[in-house]
Amino acid sequence: MRALKLSKAFTLMESGPVVLVTTHDEQKDNIMTISWTMVMDFTPVFAITTGDWNHSCAALRKNKECVIAIPTVDMLDKVVGIGTCSGKDTDKFAKFKLTPVKGKIVRAPLIMECLANMECKVIDVIEKHNIFVLEVVAAYIDPTRKERRVVHAIGDGTFIVDGRRMDRKMMMASRLPSGV
Repeated sequence: MRALKLSKAFTLMESGPVVLVTTHDEQKDNIMTISWTMVMDFTPVFAITTGDWNHSCAALRKNKECVIAIPTVDMLDKVVGIGTCSGKDTDKFAKFKLTPVKGKIVRAPLIMECLANMECKVIDVIEKHNIFVLEVVAAYIDPTRKERRVVHAIGDGTFIVDGRRMDRKMMMASRLPSGV
């Protein structure tokens, strides 16, 4: 084993899926790229970390709702582009040629080009760490989408793409909730 700089320790664990989070601020829709996500348990409760450096954060704090959209590898350049410009002065839906779709419950739009979308309500905020705990109130998947591989950020500008899926459901059956 060799020592790793503590400033790079997060790159060992950050490989959750990169997501797009949409918000609506009473005037316009926006999208931010988030790689800091966490599944809370087997219920549809997730957490994301963001802060005032993201233009969408104010709308998320005020309206307490958003959409988590799951992009696939063919969208990687758009995902990175969305994360490197500000919604303060950019219409990201127009710039990146993405289609907003009206949700059934929240005002933030779904993204048609993504593999999946989840309408979410903020149920808690842990201010010290800018963690927003979200309850999914509606979820959608595009079963016709050919590309299904999602992208995982390492945190240093590099990414990993999902590969071969390995099934161990039988071994884990006693620990999985029914219906999973």
